[in-house]
Amino acid sequence: MNHLEQLTAEWLEYRGYFVRQSVLVGRREKGGYEGELDIVGINPTTRHLIHVECSLDADSWSERERRFSAKFERGRQYVPSLFSGLDLPTELDQVGLFLMAGGARSEVGGGRVVRVADFICEVTSHLKNFRPEKSAVPSGLPLLRTLQLATHFGASQPGASQLVPSASALEAAL
Repeated sequence: MNHLEQLTAEWLEYRGYFVRQSVLVGRREKGGYEGELDIVGINPTTRHLIHVECSLDADSWSERERRFSAKFERGRQYVPSLFSGLDLPTELDQVGLFLMAGGARSEVGGGRVVRVADFICEVTSHLKNFRPEKSAVPSGLPLLRTLQLATHFGASQPGASQLVPSASALEAAL
């Protein structure tokens, strides 16, 4: 699992979803699997069922269309069995989350396109309303908690004390 998949899973969990990550699906008779679903989540309150495939690639949109059509088809086929015992909605929201997504593309492979820049903006816009000293993101969500700290303290001026002193401060200490 890469950092984008981890952050996506943490965000969904933080927002009340039950989340499955890196789920192998379509067990083959002679071994192996048809594929892997990056992130699948269900919010029991809103009944929103989501399948997210994260991408750090620089592929062409035609190549992405081919790959994500197959990924989302596997999602439509296997997601209903991932939360057995739960009454799932019939609608599956499928999202391709792309680091590099130039142009005005809004769909790929039958799913929505979300740009990482927009996703990070969504996360930080929410987190800026919750001060870490009063409403810290749970410690079990370390990437999200780090973004909360960066959102609140990242734009501040360096203080008198620093973890890694500047080169001039190090030279002066010698």
